[in-house]
Amino acid sequence: MLRIGIIGGTGYVGGELLRLLLLHPEVEITMVTSRQSVGEYLFNVHPNLRGLTQLKFVPQDIAELKKNCDLVFTATPHGGSVNLVPKLLEAGLRVIDMSADFRLKNPADYETYYGWKHTHPEMLKEAVYGLPELHREEIKKAQLVACPGCEATAAILALAPIVKAGLIDKDKIIVDIKVGSSGGGSKPTPASHHPERFGGVRPYKVVGHRHIAEVEQELNALGNEQVKISFTPHAVNMVRGILATIHTFPKQPLTAKDVWRALRGMYGAEPFIRLVKYQKGLYQLPDPKVTVGTNFCDVGFEIDEHANRLILFSAMDNMVKGASGQGVQCLNIMMGIDETTGLKSTGFHPM
Repeated sequence: MLRIGIIGGTGYVGGELLRLLLLHPEVEITMVTSRQSVGEYLFNVHPNLRGLTQLKFVPQDIAELKKNCDLVFTATPHGGSVNLVPKLLEAGLRVIDMSADFRLKNPADYETYYGWKHTHPEMLKEAVYGLPELHREEIKKAQLVACPGCEATAAILALAPIVKAGLIDKDKIIVDIKVGSSGGGSKPTPASHHPERFGGVRPYKVVGHRHIAEVEQELNALGNEQVKISFTPHAVNMVRGILATIHTFPKQPLTAKDVWRALRGMYGAEPFIRLVKYQKGLYQLPDPKVTVGTNFCDVGFEIDEHANRLILFSAMDNMVKGASGQGVQCLNIMMGIDETTGLKSTGFHPM
């Protein structure tokens, strides 16, 4: 059994890691740390875990983590793991970081998009961006995996095959994101407070969103031309889920066969990508509702001949494929376990 520790287990990402890993047949959770809930049962913070575990939150202690764990997830707020992860690696632990602290290769991007100077820029080159569909072979050998942001994952997975195939104008890409409230974390702000959010569709950070850096970084690595992303998210009245609607403009007229060729060429063997484009029924294109609780990302498209536009869609659960499920997928790859282990579940219908 692989021994797993989770640092920062009280947030939504930590709770979702616990939900998935407690049922994972190849791992044992040995330590879950917290600053404010030491001594509390996990299920007092995450009531859905009642009956599954008697573990309690413990203080963060690197010596104890080294003694009791083979791999550690860091589920701390952005900026919380940048100085912690080097100590874990020095202790000989492999690390999957769920924050943004090691996602970007260019240290200057942290000043631009996060407003702070990276204190360990030398580690950004060795950190592997934890998107299996693009970096599976690197993840296998990694000591440090930096899991992507949820909105970045949705945008990249929809765009990667099309950008790689060179089908679109790479400086006219418009990403429109709708995301549920869990994407804001477990500590409410005035903007995420339920009475303020309920019943609304609110644009936020409409220019200069931090996930632009991730999306451009990963797409730029797929081709020779530099990609430029226009990116605007919207807070919507649901708890879980992301829908990305992406407007792109083909270099020359496209047929559905051209798009299918690109998508199937890249994702034909991917266990967690479903291509969704049907001619009947309610769910003809991706809808986050049917991905809730799963590690699937549904990708679809439509061609607008009138405006020479290729519209791409991706939908997923922001807490699973957008965060903790992707982390578990990376864990499986790192440890040589079948990639789908602990992640084989369907969504709910109706819900």
